[in-house]
Amino acid sequence: MSDNPRVILSAFADEAANHKTAVEQMVALSALGLRYYSPRFIDVNGDGNIKHVVDLNKSEYKSLLKMHDEYGINVTSIGARVGKIKLVDKDDGSHNVFVPFKEYLKKEVTNTINAATTLGTKLIRGFSFYPPKGEDAKPYMSQAVDQIGQIVDLCAKEGLVYGLEIEPNLIGETGPLLAELARKVNRPNMVTIYDGGNIAAQNKDAMQCLSEFNDMKKSMGWLHIKDYAVDKDLEWTGVVDEERLKNFVPANVGDAGHEVVLRELREMLPKMEKKMKKLGVPGVFLEVEPHLKGGGQFGGFSGPDGIGVAVRALCSVLDYVGIDYDLRTFKDIQELRGF
Repeated sequence: MSDNPRVILSAFADEAANHKTAVEQMVALSALGLRYYSPRFIDVNGDGNIKHVVDLNKSEYKSLLKMHDEYGINVTSIGARVGKIKLVDKDDGSHNVFVPFKEYLKKEVTNTINAATTLGTKLIRGFSFYPPKGEDAKPYMSQAVDQIGQIVDLCAKEGLVYGLEIEPNLIGETGPLLAELARKVNRPNMVTIYDGGNIAAQNKDAMQCLSEFNDMKKSMGWLHIKDYAVDKDLEWTGVVDEERLKNFVPANVGDAGHEVVLRELREMLPKMEKKMKKLGVPGVFLEVEPHLKGGGQFGGFSGPDGIGVAVRALCSVLDYVGIDYDLRTFKDIQELRGF
């Protein structure tokens, strides 16, 4: 028995599905040996009707839950889009939308909470709102804190945990900003989500990614695994054009420095696992969201081949730094067959 700390592997399975069908997603997950995923875009019935998971109806949820049982799949988190709207109603040249906040709570946030409770997960992945494009985030910090706090409180009523992901162009686009948001929101059921690819995509190197990982340490709840190869020929303007991102790579070859980051994580895992289990979560998730064939503002695509490449790349780094993980084995097949 290994003395290494352990993580739980997961994936955004819509990245593996050419047509986003639920069956494609379940097959890809189980073939890779994964037991967990975060649903995002999905065609439950295979009829070409792709919906975001929070927009499914009762019948579709019922069908999806049946597939989870059939394929032995559990839900990590709801891959929500909560927080990816403007903080203020101001034309800034972006495509981001503004929704009055009371209306947003009543519809988008309520639907997301319903998806989590229906699909049996404690976690919701969310974001920290867009300030006006090109403006400093600091003057908008207090409004973001207030709105995130209201969302987190609604989650708390249902025993849910809100994870705030680091992401370009948002209030929480850097480790220090996300750490500040976490301190100011100050709710036990809110954690932050590290994503090295989202930091490297801001023209940052491995040591900068590690520094921002360390900024987030205290508030961190789980990690997304994607990596990015910085294009030295592109002029950095301070804003990421999310629709043009094409330099995402597996976790063993990019500029996000996953080897050094995961070595640091290794030392944190016992304490971090204890925190997450106290919140009702089975452990610390490392969730592959690789975008190997393209990524944008609301999702990405890797294909079934790309998701396999990404999972194997992550496993190679985990093996190298001494972090254990669980993939399905012959023992699981034997148990299913009853011997």
